[in-house]
This record gives sequence, structure tokens and C-alpha cells, in this order.
Amino acid sequence: MMRGAVLFNVRERDLGSTVTEAQQSLDKMISKLPNGYFLEWSGQWENQIRANRTLKLILPVVLVIIFLVLYFTYRSFKDSVLTMITVPFALVGGAFMVYYEQVNLSVAVAVGFIALFGIAVETAMLMMIYLNEAMQKMVAAKGNSSNTISKKVLREFIIMGAVKRLRPKLMTVSVSLFGLIPILWSTGVGSDVMRPITIPLIGGVITSTIYVLFITPVVFEMMKEWELKHKGKIDVIDVKA
Repeated sequence: MMRGAVLFNVRERDLGSTVTEAQQSLDKMISKLPNGYFLEWSGQWENQIRANRTLKLILPVVLVIIFLVLYFTYRSFKDSVLTMITVPFALVGGAFMVYYEQVNLSVAVAVGFIALFGIAVETAMLMMIYLNEAMQKMVAAKGNSSNTISKKVLREFIIMGAVKRLRPKLMTVSVSLFGLIPILWSTGVGSDVMRPITIPLIGGVITSTIYVLFITPVVFEMMKEWELKHKGKIDVIDVKA
């Protein structure tokens, strides 16, 4: 069987859109191939197609595994969902960073997003652990002496868990950023692979941290207030100072 190969390199744009444009151009130029002739796209394009199919299977599995780990850690469906909400916020920061740096979408970028989801959930877990610990202290201090807990008391203990433990949360995020940011300026061997992985990580870590530090305690307070109101054991009343 006779075979001819046409080779070309892709520069300053992503491989997927380049091959798609080349395929459309060939379809316009060659309406119908003679009998016995066929076109086949191979090389890096073929490898990328195979990797994309694998990632489509891996990504949902990764998210499910993360959720199951959270559920078995908290033993609470609501706490697990609240922790998982940080993933979309991390996705926003990662997508913005990819757009800002003008990085073409690739398998390396997808791997960076998968790693980002793990780091974002880790930060949210740290916040949730301290918030739940504050709730245990509230029950130990106020739950036994009174059958009623005010919104003021609830908020004080949530602030204690969110603000007074700010240092370990910031240290966790800072260690990640200090390790990732230098890769942006790397030029050595392997930098062409590591840089696309790192860029979504940096943007996503920043936005997910903002969500965890400022929004998670508010949502947690609303959730606990609703839970205490409808539990029947403890009523939440608003006591004005």
C-alpha cells in the first residue's frame, strides 16, 4: 500500500483549532477522493484526541471521588456540598488566568485544572474543619446550659472559627502559591509542559481562597441557622444587644 506523509508544526496557537481549520480547508479543496485514497490525521493530533477521551472519563470520576472523600470525612451531605461549591469558583479563576496569559487549551491545561480542584477543596476542608470545631465548642459552652441559642452567639462562634484561625488557612494557600509562581518564569527543559499546568492553578487558588475566606463562613452560618430552626431540639432566636 502506497502512503504519503505531510508534516507541519503548530506555533503560537492550539493544536485542535489548527487541525480543524486545516480539515475544513482540505474539504473545500478536495470535494471527493478517488477510489482507494483516504486521509488520516495522526501524530500529536491523534495523541491529543486519545488524551481528551481519557480526560472526559477521568474528570467526572475525580469529582465523584473528591465528593465521596468529603462525605466520609464529614459524615454530612450538606457540609460536603458546601465544600464542593469552591470548585466552580476555582474554575473561574483558572479560566481567567488561562485567558489572561493567552495559553492555548491543551491536555496540560486540563491536568492543571484537575490538580486545581484538589487544592481548592483542600483549602475549603480546612475552613470547614475549623467551623465545625467552633460549633462543637458552642454546643459545649451554650447547649447544655440553655435550650436556646441566639443568632449573636452563633455568629460569634462562627467568627471565632473563621477569623481566629486565619493564619493556618493563609499559610496553606501561600505555600501553594510560592511554589507555583516561579514556574511562570521558568525557561528550562520541561517548562513548556509545566507552565500550562501551573497557570490555571495560580488563578484558581486565588479565587477559591477568596470564596473560602469570605463567603464560606456566611453560607455556613445560614445553613446552621436553618438547621437549628428546623431540627426541633434547639431554637435560634435573635437577641439584640
